[in-house]
Amino acid sequence: MNGTAKPAEAGPRGDGVRSDTYVAFEPRQSGGLDIVLESRVAPYYGEAIREQVRQVLAQLEVRNARVVMHDEGALPFVISARVEAAARRAGLAAGKQALVEKSALPPASARDRLRRSRLYLPGMEPKYFINAALHAPDAIILDLEDSVHSAEKDAARILVRNTLWAVDFGGCERMVRINQSPMGLQDLAEVIPAAPDLILIPKVETPEQVLAVDRMVQELRLRYQIERSIWLMPILESAFGIENAFAIAQCTPNTVALTIGLEDYTAGMGVVKTSEGHESLYARTRLVNAAHAAGIQAIDSVFGDVGDTDGLRRWGEASRALGFEGMGCIHPGQIAVIHQAFAPSSAEIEKAKKIVAAFEDAQQKKLAVVSLGSKMIDPPVVQRALKLVERAKALGLV
Repeated sequence: MNGTAKPAEAGPRGDGVRSDTYVAFEPRQSGGLDIVLESRVAPYYGEAIREQVRQVLAQLEVRNARVVMHDEGALPFVISARVEAAARRAGLAAGKQALVEKSALPPASARDRLRRSRLYLPGMEPKYFINAALHAPDAIILDLEDSVHSAEKDAARILVRNTLWAVDFGGCERMVRINQSPMGLQDLAEVIPAAPDLILIPKVETPEQVLAVDRMVQELRLRYQIERSIWLMPILESAFGIENAFAIAQCTPNTVALTIGLEDYTAGMGVVKTSEGHESLYARTRLVNAAHAAGIQAIDSVFGDVGDTDGLRRWGEASRALGFEGMGCIHPGQIAVIHQAFAPSSAEIEKAKKIVAAFEDAQQKKLAVVSLGSKMIDPPVVQRALKLVERAKALGLV
């Protein structure tokens, strides 16, 4: 046993815990593995859980330890993450990982895919992971930053890594929000081998912050032979970041969207964040313009009042009118409202279809002028109609 090894623990314990497990880990000099399990499912799955713990510790090359577990219905990928975190905290298993059974990776994420809704999931709460796809957000965000206590960052990144390997999120884009560097680089080292679709980079103020993440992502892709793209989405959360929006947007072709964090932005500005958003209109408009100038998507912030459905709808409709293509959400109940807000209305679709039909008719007749009834249609109007019809098709509305 390593001379610096010490007892350690991982995972939550107490009332309200579900789909998780607490692990107390005590390294020993000899005696093999002593695994003590407290679980309501122990009569049915106790030996399977103990065998999984043995396999995890074998991968970590831990041969002598006492492991006490208080299980509250954790799935195998969670059990593995908690045991690995406890072993690492004990000073063992340095540089080693316990690989879980991997589900098939979904198709690679397209750079211009729909990103109307992104559902945040706290990186230390596996009870939210399994059913997240049932709510049909366009993306799920496994969050390692604000939702994770500083003392749990190490355990959260192991759990998120295992989640990416083991959980089928259906058609959702699989995003991870990392921490600020240098901790964010530690997050990347753990999660990139599990091939997330997109990395959210918090509190970006300069292109150099994005490039540092991009370099490490590409190095890890090469090292682990990951052929699929891993995209980037910087989050601008300060006045300085907003002023550098275009430089940030276009510094690497792996950036597919810009988004804004309004809680930090308004706090930095010393203003109150409101449901109308007047105090952040300049920042949001500048971000939209920078994103479009760089040829990438503009994604709005979250709407924090989960109970205010009408306010969320108004925010989403105003956001779409500004040029945003989606926004974040912190509760599954917000997803349907956001999708409705970012969808073109039936009247918009019908008008756009008529403009497109008139354009196609003019093209067939080799006419330079497009007319609809008694009105002449300018080329920018035609382009806008074409984009709207394509978006409506992507949404299944046409």
